[in-house]
Amino acid sequence: MAGSKYAYVRNFELPDPLLPGTFMLLRLDGHSFHRFSDEHGFTKPNDLRALELMDHAAKDLMEQYSDIVLAFGESDEFSFLLRKSAALYNRRQSKIVSTLTSLFTSSYVFHWAKYFPDCPLKYPPSFDGRLVLYPSGREIRDYFSWRQTDTHINNLYNTTFWVLVQQGGHNTTDAHATLKGTFSKDKHEILFSHFQINYNALDARFRKGSTLVREELPEKTIANDDGAGTGEPLDSGAPAAAVKMRGRTKPRTQVVVLHCDIIKDDFWDARPEILAD
Repeated sequence: MAGSKYAYVRNFELPDPLLPGTFMLLRLDGHSFHRFSDEHGFTKPNDLRALELMDHAAKDLMEQYSDIVLAFGESDEFSFLLRKSAALYNRRQSKIVSTLTSLFTSSYVFHWAKYFPDCPLKYPPSFDGRLVLYPSGREIRDYFSWRQTDTHINNLYNTTFWVLVQQGGHNTTDAHATLKGTFSKDKHEILFSHFQINYNALDARFRKGSTLVREELPEKTIANDDGAGTGEPLDSGAPAAAVKMRGRTKPRTQVVVLHCDIIKDDFWDARPEILAD
């Protein structure tokens, strides 16, 4: 009740505004997902259903929050980049982290049955979230390069490990021992020489992770009553509708999932808006 004698307790709440003019990077990680994946019978080393479910939850988050300009995910984690000028929730850290983590988690649970129709949830999954500020595009590029490099390192190890277990007759202890101290080229050699597996030919989703970006939709023209074209897109229900501002039409966009290299310049040169102020 406003103005009551108990309202003084609000004075103990601390403000937590984030520094303006910086990129906000939110990373979500599955909590105890080794146990969760075992309990729900995830396919090793990669479960396509689980990865597509993660992509779906990330897409829901991007469609809800237009300030998110880029997302990258692998395994049980996803990173979201918010534009430097974002004023979401007045840049209150606790509000941003709690709300976005909550929506991602609820979306993951909500869509579970679509991807695991024969495997009911045995207990609720959870994700933790952390937010880091970065001053410039250089750190942002290095961050996403770090995450994609980590994707490659982890997937190469896991792929080789599970091939040794599932096809090579090793137990898990022996497989770890075999891979101890090996380099990337050694794992490639094990896969190709012993199991005729060309790692570079495996699904790019597993090797490169999932990258979510916004792409412009082609404009469509509809007719007025007099037959004249308005220039407005046909589908007004798309995630980001076209908006006329000062005589210009803001392009409509859709969130798309890519499995591509985000370390080299090509990705960033084709999308300068991601690192724009």
